Amino acid sequence: MAGHSKWANIQHRKGRQDAKRGKLFTRVIKEITVAAKFGGGDPAANPRLRLAMDKASEANMPKDTVQRAIQRGVGGLEGVNYEEIRYEGYGIGGAAVIVDCLTDNRIRTVAEVRHAFSKNGGNLGTDGSVAYLFKHCGQFLFAPGTPEEKVMEVAIEAGADDVNTDEEGGIEVVCAPGDFESLKAAFGKAGLKADVAEITMKPLTQTELVGEDAAKMQKLLDALENLDDMQQVYTNAVFDETGT
Repeated sequence: MAGHSKWANIQHRKGRQDAKRGKLFTRVIKEITVAAKFGGGDPAANPRLRLAMDKASEANMPKDTVQRAIQRGVGGLEGVNYEEIRYEGYGIGGAAVIVDCLTDNRIRTVAEVRHAFSKNGGNLGTDGSVAYLFKHCGQFLFAPGTPEEKVMEVAIEAGADDVNTDEEGGIEVVCAPGDFESLKAAFGKAGLKADVAEITMKPLTQTELVGEDAAKMQKLLDALENLDDMQQVYTNAVFDETGT
């Protein structure tokens, strides 16, 4: 990625996500429930559940809410059964989009996703149509000013795959999904806190958008992110700072 646009786009994305924190509780509760259903209710033995509980903690979710979601997942409480579905499609300028959903009604969800794409200038694609443009990985992003040598030393020792520094001094560390937790612990032990730490679908290419195209693409992403069944939206679109 181009260094400058990467950090600007990360901050842009974070700002928009923070503005939508009202939906965050619902999404985290769903994730905890599904993680517990498929991997059990013990976070020590369930990495996905641990990650979901970390998100709950960061969102200041009450502990009893977390425990209810776990109990619902393992069958201790009655509740709906969610299934995981991934949709792939194209946005403005052919930008790639992946939408991960948790739903109790597949027919409703696909209709809503298709409508969001078509109404906002995009197209819903077929399975595999854009997934090859992304890499499933752990990603840590440190703000400009973070000591690069220290980050690199910890990252390499803890088994990271790659460390990149952009033009503004922001640092990206990439690892295999299975190594995410050990790297997170290593950074924490070293007193290094990433602005973003997540298991994600990292785009391998960029589609750069400016002006009206950038605004249209952001409108499409907002429509997808506002869907009730949406858990995460990934895109390889990057925006000119003056375009959104």
